[in-house]
Amino acid sequence: MILLTGGAGFIGSCLLWKLNSEGIKDIIVVDSLNNGDKWKNLRGKKYLDYIHKEVFLDAVSNRHFSKPQIVVHLGACSSTTLTDSDYYIKNNYEYSKTLAAWAFENDIPFIYASSAATYGDGADGYSDDLSKLDNLMPLNMYGYSKHIFDLWLRNNQLLDEAIGIKFFNVFGPNEYHKGDMRSIICKNYDSVSKDGIIKLFKSYNDKYEDGGQLRDFVYIKDVVEALYFLIDNCSDIGGIFNLGTGKARSWKDIAKSMFAAAGKAAKIEYIDMPDSLKNKYQYFTEADISKLRGAGFKKPFMELEDSVADYCSYLKNSSYL
Repeated sequence: MILLTGGAGFIGSCLLWKLNSEGIKDIIVVDSLNNGDKWKNLRGKKYLDYIHKEVFLDAVSNRHFSKPQIVVHLGACSSTTLTDSDYYIKNNYEYSKTLAAWAFENDIPFIYASSAATYGDGADGYSDDLSKLDNLMPLNMYGYSKHIFDLWLRNNQLLDEAIGIKFFNVFGPNEYHKGDMRSIICKNYDSVSKDGIIKLFKSYNDKYEDGGQLRDFVYIKDVVEALYFLIDNCSDIGGIFNLGTGKARSWKDIAKSMFAAAGKAAKIEYIDMPDSLKNKYQYFTEADISKLRGAGFKKPFMELEDSVADYCSYLKNSSYL
């Protein structure tokens, strides 16, 4: 049995889709659906039970929850713009500590979501080498909440027994409920397909032209392939692994790929970046995936143009994995 927290979320529900495609249905989904459309991510999926996050956390805290074969902890607040630091600490850090302690106490393999946001502006690179953990300087509270959990595991000599995943810029179906945290592809599909225009942030860094800011964009279908590999091999590997393509591409590349998918001529408008983001903006990210490859994950990642075209086929009808 797999315990999957965040199982109704973007990455979690797509992982659920992948597990189902492999014939795996013995899954407990833990999440909080709130008032939006996140519940739609669960339609058509096969799993044993759904448990609200607070009910689950109470059961785990009181040691009243049956032991699963593996814990995949993807549940977290992934917003990079909230200002309530205490909420990040409670929801991302304390919750993760409680769950990890229970998992290790019961010798349950523990896989969890870290984030590329822990790397901050990338001044110390994007290596998942554990010796570099102390040097990282996240730019926002979300990244910091993930970073201090990585450190907590390391400081308690638990990190080599867990598998942490630093997700880079993941996009694809099932992210529709995420509001402002949706990918630029999701947020701009209608304006590109109907109006033939997209708006991108101006650059405030002389090293990058407008639209030339670089990110490691990775498609959700590739992400769940890597996650399935890590789940399948969790007894043999441990530590933190970057999960990106290993190839940075520009926002302008994203825009051009969208126009190509829509059969439109490219028209890009550059707009001011909100002041609240200017000092927290990552101008470049690129995953060093040598550790993931060294662990045995050999599948190639889709080229950006192909993955954007595939995603647009879902966006056309707002369809789901």
